[in-house]
Amino acid sequence: MIIQKVKKQHIIESLRFDGSYHLSDGTLYLRKLRKMPHQELQSLCSDIFTAGRSKRIYTEKNKGLPYLSNSDVVKGNPLEGCKYNSKKYAFDEPSFLKEGMIVTGRVGAIGQTAYITSELEDNQAMGSDNIIRVVCKEKNISGYVYSFLVSRYGNTLLNRLAAGGVQPYISEDMLKDIPIPTLSKEKEQEIHQLIVEASELRVEANKLLKESQRHLFRLLNIDNESEDELTRPLEREVSNIFSTKRSALSANTFRSRNYSPRKQQIINVLKQDQYSKLKEVLSQEPFYGARYKRIESFSENSIMLLSQGDLFDRIPKGRSISKSSVKNLNEEIVSKGNILVPAQGTLGENEIFGRAVFVWGYLENTLVAGHAMRFIPNEEKIMAGYLFAVLNSPLWFRLFRNSVYGTNLLGFIVPLINELPVPRFSNEEEENIDVLVKTAYDNLTLANSKENQAIALIEKEIDLWQVS
Repeated sequence: MIIQKVKKQHIIESLRFDGSYHLSDGTLYLRKLRKMPHQELQSLCSDIFTAGRSKRIYTEKNKGLPYLSNSDVVKGNPLEGCKYNSKKYAFDEPSFLKEGMIVTGRVGAIGQTAYITSELEDNQAMGSDNIIRVVCKEKNISGYVYSFLVSRYGNTLLNRLAAGGVQPYISEDMLKDIPIPTLSKEKEQEIHQLIVEASELRVEANKLLKESQRHLFRLLNIDNESEDELTRPLEREVSNIFSTKRSALSANTFRSRNYSPRKQQIINVLKQDQYSKLKEVLSQEPFYGARYKRIESFSENSIMLLSQGDLFDRIPKGRSISKSSVKNLNEEIVSKGNILVPAQGTLGENEIFGRAVFVWGYLENTLVAGHAMRFIPNEEKIMAGYLFAVLNSPLWFRLFRNSVYGTNLLGFIVPLINELPVPRFSNEEEENIDVLVKTAYDNLTLANSKENQAIALIEKEIDLWQVS
């Protein structure tokens, strides 16, 4: 129970007499921040706006520009699996995201805030109308403002503003009077620089991951035209009606999609030279995590549980649950070098179902929900980073989705996946790809560390001021 005295002035100003309002974190934080030296957000910004609704004509990657939702921009790799809006018919200048912008959710995803990197501007990424853009007057404070908005203080204030019943929302006007604490110029610049460095590290990491894919495709002799044919979203453009030999049917599935001609084309490409079956390079068969009760807890005996979706966020934040509810806890915690693939979901092209994540750095020793399938490389037979590059390739993404069971909510058929080919090359070539992947994840880990450091600095400054 929280008990605190409330001034009569606060009751009159708010026209609220309920304790839940006056004792909420948002209200308490707001009062404390307004006592500090501060500036309102609008005084630091040249603009706070939404792009407005515009025509959306989704198309293929080579005919469109990245079109990002709010849940896309908070991912570690926003361009992976995003939608593409037509260059010709849906071009909308106000929608483009610019480096140094701060964006936050307008509807539904309140409090999901991101700092726009140079990668998104260079790729002419567009943001949806459900994203509020915050543009600072001076670029050298944008990282500082972002750090405050994602801190526990700023995030709580954003959520406090939410209105609406079924679908909460905020507007750009609601953000204007958010108090941004004024610290020393040196401290503000230190915090800003940490965010800039984190942003640059993420851009570099995503470049390295793309390079690992290009390197793999070069080794497989796949040109742009072949890549498009093998990985395009509309499988019916390859073949919609086909026949297969009775001898090719498996006892594990009778689903026509699992025998598609394109799947066989991909398998043939992966088998064109030396290859291993997936099961031959793993320490054990791919497996789901266990099921257990998820009892919310914030005690010392709690642990953070990451869902499939959390794995793809820039800085994963899950649910805090009781350790005692998780049987065999040590077996459920993922280890360095593991590969995780969301293995329950739907076949939507922009879904995470079938997309791989590498446990290296920031994801090590975390508790991950059982729906994410675990792949544990046998490092005596294959390098973990190289195997991740294969499983994370557009080719294996299609193979995963052609090895499924279920109707609406799908899962993977493990015996089918076990037999799929992993192309093998010289030890030197595989090591080159392995190093690219591991360096990328080292960069992502360092980026998260720098962002967390920036947030900790601003929270510490506010906490110290409150005590003084």
